[in-house]
Amino acid sequence: MRTWIWLAVMVLTGGVCAIAEVADSAANGFTIKSTVNMQAVPADVYQAILQVGDWWDPAHTFSGDAHNLSLEAKAMGCWCEKLPNGGSVRHMEVLTVMPGKSLVLAGGIGPLQSLGVAGSMKFQLTAAEGGTKLDFSYAVGGYLAAGLNTVAPIVDRVLGEQLARLKGYVERGRAAGK
Repeated sequence: MRTWIWLAVMVLTGGVCAIAEVADSAANGFTIKSTVNMQAVPADVYQAILQVGDWWDPAHTFSGDAHNLSLEAKAMGCWCEKLPNGGSVRHMEVLTVMPGKSLVLAGGIGPLQSLGVAGSMKFQLTAAEGGTKLDFSYAVGGYLAAGLNTVAPIVDRVLGEQLARLKGYVERGRAAGK
């Protein structure tokens, strides 16, 4: 029930300013893509990504506190969240770690976790004039009775907000919106 309430709130409020975009969507899946330029070297952007608790919006956590998030930079590592009373959430599993270059994770984030989906999230970093070009993608496939294309715009808005927060954290030392 909490999943559907969250989805309804995002639809009704129009979500947030997005810098990501739905590259494609169908009943059986979707892909979110974004390119964000940041004024920092790739190694620093990569390290900032790993500090997910410092830039991820606490409103998009199960605990309400982004500092309960952690991201282990190793194959089979965990993007996890501590919950009260010894509880925990495994948001995604780390598949590929190439420090300063690339990070690939697998799983369904947020409400997608309780659906029959598989997802792949990639952060690709390249040096660019003035800093780093971050090419971000999140591809999701699976089943939702209403069609996964119905949730693609919501996931797009949420991830767009997170990327804006990451950019703020990298460039100003604090997430956008803080």
